[in-house]
Amino acid sequence: MGLHWILAIFMLFQQGHYPDPLVIEQEGMAIVEMKRTQYSHPLPGVPLIDQDKLNRFMDDLEKKVEKPPMNATLDGAGRILPEQAGKKLDRKIFTEQFYSFMFEGGFSKLEVPMQPTYPRVDSELLSVIKVKRIGQYATYYNSNNKNRSHNVSLAAKAINNYVVFPNESFSFNEVVGKRTKEKGYLRAPVIVRGEMSEDVGGGICQISSTLFNAVDRAGLKIIKRYSHSRNVKYVPPGRDATVSWYGPDFVFQNKYDQPILIRAYASGGQASIVICSSEDIHEKKRQVPSASKKLPEEVRSEMDASGTK
Repeated sequence: MGLHWILAIFMLFQQGHYPDPLVIEQEGMAIVEMKRTQYSHPLPGVPLIDQDKLNRFMDDLEKKVEKPPMNATLDGAGRILPEQAGKKLDRKIFTEQFYSFMFEGGFSKLEVPMQPTYPRVDSELLSVIKVKRIGQYATYYNSNNKNRSHNVSLAAKAINNYVVFPNESFSFNEVVGKRTKEKGYLRAPVIVRGEMSEDVGGGICQISSTLFNAVDRAGLKIIKRYSHSRNVKYVPPGRDATVSWYGPDFVFQNKYDQPILIRAYASGGQASIVICSSEDIHEKKRQVPSASKKLPEEVRSEMDASGTK
């Protein structure tokens, strides 16, 4: 028999008429109400807690009150912006307080109990792993193609300042997320089955391809990498990495014993990615051909196809 059931039976005999409902507050502001009848089994004379309902309630409550922690990051000038701690629902304390409300009463309001959460990357770590460049790569695009340039910049921002710890894997799709209008991505040319088309997020493969070449130069382990169905001109032949939310992904693994930091920029027709780490890393770099600085013909044709002048 579970502890909650034993506790409920034990306290049943102490139950009287208590306030209903219970108002949950955060910083003195009411955010939700709970009623006893909604979270107990309708058994004659035995008001046992419906733990499944209570767990679902706590899931919803946590979404309302959670404040995610923020990692330390580097700004455009390389200065460290400090981390910020977060907070989330303390489910253990909340459960204890809810049981007290159900069987002991004595209160009708409850300040939601919180516990601190901490970022993965703090200022101290960042100051160590920003020091040494172990790989970098740059590609070029036509900045007059506004929609495509906008998407390239958004994708670069999504991976900028990301830290991959030893033995961790980086998934482009997981980190960047689904490319949607709600996230600011625009319609721009894409390659579909070897033909030029147009879709939301067109152009982000230039960032995944630039990243592939940067991490390959840094000697990191490539787990998944797929080429487009036709050549792209912003990287040398065979050096691209196509990505799609419902399709291919680009994944690499950090096999070094030090964390690595991704620094990504896209502005003025140039996408640049630098892989950094600490002075203690013993990287094994690979030779990777550089991209041409000449504006790719395919990018010019994409500009025409999108209707951007």
